[in-house]
Amino acid sequence: MEENLKQQPTGIIKIALYGPERTGKTTLSEQLAQAYNTVCVPEFARDYLQKKWEDTKEVCSEDDIIPIAIGQMELENSALSKANTMVFCDTNLLVTKVFSDLSFPKSNPALEKAAKKHKYDLFFLMDVDVSWEKDDMVSDSEERKLAFKAFEEALIAHKKPYVKLSGNLEKRFNKAVKIIDDLLKARGLGLNSFDFIKLYNREVSLEVLEGQFKILRNGLPKINLDRPALINDGILSFSLEEAKYYSNYFDEKKQGVKLEKFVPASGAASRMFKFLNEFINDYKLGEESINAYINRTKDKDLPVFLFAKEKLPFYNDIVEVVKKTIFDYESLDKDIKDYQFVKFMLDSNYFDFANKPKGVLPFHLYGKQSVTAIEEHLYECLGYAVSKGNSHLHFTVSEEHQDSFERIVNVAKPKIEADSTVKIEVKYSYQNKSTDVVAVDLEGNPFRDKDDQIVFRPGGHGALIENLNQLNADIVFIKNIDNVIQNQLEVVSLYKKALAGVLMSYQSCIFNFLKLLDEESISKESIDEIVAFIKEKLSISLIEDFSKYTKESKVEYLQNILNRPVRVCGMVKNEGEPGGGPFWVTDRKGNAFLQIIEASQVDVKDERQMQIMSSSTHFNPVDLVCGLKNYKHQKFDLTQFVDKNTGFIVEKNKNGKPYKAFELPGLWNGAMAKWLTLFVEVPLITFNPVKTVNDLLKPAHQEQ
Repeated sequence: MEENLKQQPTGIIKIALYGPERTGKTTLSEQLAQAYNTVCVPEFARDYLQKKWEDTKEVCSEDDIIPIAIGQMELENSALSKANTMVFCDTNLLVTKVFSDLSFPKSNPALEKAAKKHKYDLFFLMDVDVSWEKDDMVSDSEERKLAFKAFEEALIAHKKPYVKLSGNLEKRFNKAVKIIDDLLKARGLGLNSFDFIKLYNREVSLEVLEGQFKILRNGLPKINLDRPALINDGILSFSLEEAKYYSNYFDEKKQGVKLEKFVPASGAASRMFKFLNEFINDYKLGEESINAYINRTKDKDLPVFLFAKEKLPFYNDIVEVVKKTIFDYESLDKDIKDYQFVKFMLDSNYFDFANKPKGVLPFHLYGKQSVTAIEEHLYECLGYAVSKGNSHLHFTVSEEHQDSFERIVNVAKPKIEADSTVKIEVKYSYQNKSTDVVAVDLEGNPFRDKDDQIVFRPGGHGALIENLNQLNADIVFIKNIDNVIQNQLEVVSLYKKALAGVLMSYQSCIFNFLKLLDEESISKESIDEIVAFIKEKLSISLIEDFSKYTKESKVEYLQNILNRPVRVCGMVKNEGEPGGGPFWVTDRKGNAFLQIIEASQVDVKDERQMQIMSSSTHFNPVDLVCGLKNYKHQKFDLTQFVDKNTGFIVEKNKNGKPYKAFELPGLWNGAMAKWLTLFVEVPLITFNPVKTVNDLLKPAHQEQ
């Protein structure tokens, strides 16, 4: 009997239509077979049971199950010789097995074994939301709704690759065709059905993935630096009075616009505590002193941390827990005390700081009250992101950490609102899973873990352009979660508002020019004025033969330049911080334009390029103010202004196996490459990131 239930080996793609009765399996299988010019395998049970009813007036019994299964496999195996590269199965043994389980006390072991073993490249699980017409052989419509759950649970239990199809017959057919076409593309990329289902559920585009694989095989073109952006050559520099002027200009104009503060905050604090994790893992407690460990490992960060740890905002909280847990803590040797302090700070059973997002960690101390980075961003909103008594704050977070953000916000926000009379709206979003990328091995094939599963990686902070694109604000302030300050908040607010004032001032000119360009009667003088503004104020070169264009072509060309989102980026003097900076970059046509560039985008083998990179005088602190709407007050589609030829290739290691992955163009690099860009120098005091825990010991993060 088992021999009669075997599938014939084949390289033909098998698509199984699957689900309760009267869900359109037969209709769809026939439609798909016709669409792909191949055959479909009919349902054996329908004719078999209809004949039994006509002959005996008896319905399906337990004795019919195996004959039905054998008959179904005969039809399926015989159809392979008539198929091209694909065959559609109206039903399969898993359908028979589930029907048997629902109808009879026990399932046949041979049927169970065969249903589990049989392989199909894809199952279409047919929903029960289609119209239904009762006949002699079909169960009550309510029963099939109850059966649907059992059918889906069987797919999950037997680990079958499936997609659910709902809606009317036309909608199901169109969706099925799109899915099958995408499955074929996925197979061409070296992916199997289970990989495809993962991509489908994440809504990852096969076209995008194919482009990423191509980049990983061929590499990315390196940026061609022309020169560093300098003061008066790409970077605007303001006196204090000029900064106050633009700050006041912003205050005068902001009442008519919606402001929002956008804070990328999804990353964990693992790098912040990296040297302490290394200490816990490598220190030989009882065999060496901490000083010996420091000398052995040449660790420069640990002595600073241990010497000044009492100044950390969470010091007392940790010591209190350590004392309650270790009863003789006070009598311990200093090295053991220090070791236990670090261990409790990182231990997942206690504070687990390295696995938490930076935003929820205590950053500052006011008297005896510690304050998190989240709370500091709430307070900071009051300084510059308020319009008509309202402030809007948006955090991008990891889904698993949103609750911890909300707990802090729900406690802090009411008090801040009461003290300030400002209403603060806080929202959250996650990095879209559709922006995740698939890693490849060094041969360019999809990288697989020890369980033979493809490995996904987050697409990098460039994926947040999708989150930014969902905001409905006119002006958005962007600042990283760890760049907050305990002192000098007035200075930070002044320069934030000054950047926004510059943005609004330039936007006003740009919008007026675009309205002029909409007029058929625009004069030559007006066009010349617009050209001068583009060259002198926006530092954009025009195409060489622009003067030869017709008036209509000139207007279209200038509209294309000006009708873009605008960003004003604060830049601080470079004092050796790792990261990107402002540069003049040339395109293939030799045109120079301003861009924020990371070192990884530059050819390290090109001496001239590296010389330009090293001569940069300024650094990107991620201090941006962005205009997201056009002169007609419509939202830009920010995804249309991404340079898809930029990005980053990262090399990592998992379980001892090396792999490569593509990271999307950085949010303030390639993701905004086609924006109108202005660089403005801001004081170094406005840039106080917490990259390591020792940064919390700097004056900017200490109470004064």
